[in-house]
Amino acid sequence: MKVSYHGHSVVKIETNGKTILIDPFITGNGQTDLRVENESPDFIVLTHGHDDHIGDTIELAKKKNALVIANNEIAHYLSWQGLNTHPLHIGGSREFEFGKVKLTQAFHGSALMNPEKQEIIYLGMPTGVLLFIEGKTIYHAGDTGLFSDMKLIGERHPIDLAFLPIGDNFTMGPEDAAVAAEFLKAKTVVPIHYNTFPPIKQDPQTFINLLKENNGKIMNAGDVIEL
Repeated sequence: MKVSYHGHSVVKIETNGKTILIDPFITGNGQTDLRVENESPDFIVLTHGHDDHIGDTIELAKKKNALVIANNEIAHYLSWQGLNTHPLHIGGSREFEFGKVKLTQAFHGSALMNPEKQEIIYLGMPTGVLLFIEGKTIYHAGDTGLFSDMKLIGERHPIDLAFLPIGDNFTMGPEDAAVAAEFLKAKTVVPIHYNTFPPIKQDPQTFINLLKENNGKIMNAGDVIEL
């Protein structure tokens, strides 16, 4: 199984001939190496409803009727746009062709903004996501602040690879993310959601240096970890 990082919060998983994209924000993402015209995922997993996470989901999913897995509100909203979706919610899990997906809590927002109408479309609770694939466990925290139940997530689901936001301002900063890493006890921790916009500018090495277990890995766009 190949797990690659593509800037901001975009993660790609390639397993058993299937491709899964998490939070495919490509257009407008100055940190990514991906191009929408080159991507054709089989599954898309969304953590919440903000533009920089839903991103190019609609265009990508329509290429070959990819299944979009997201919370109930996002799944229904995107089904109205003609997409093939499966609704989950926090604490719920489901087996799919590639493995199992379970949504966890996250402390953040989840909405689409329409500045022309000055309208906010609420899209349910934000989530993190656990993926159980080929005997490995991957945790993508989505956008979140630090919360103590991360310790419970780590205790119940031994994690091989965790992606944690470190950008501060909208999510955890490096210090809180280091505490989250300690709670989760993942074998490898990768910082995400930083340097895309000025308010979330960070040096990822600061986060790495704070990790007590020496288990951090900075991934540049396109870097791959094999599990």
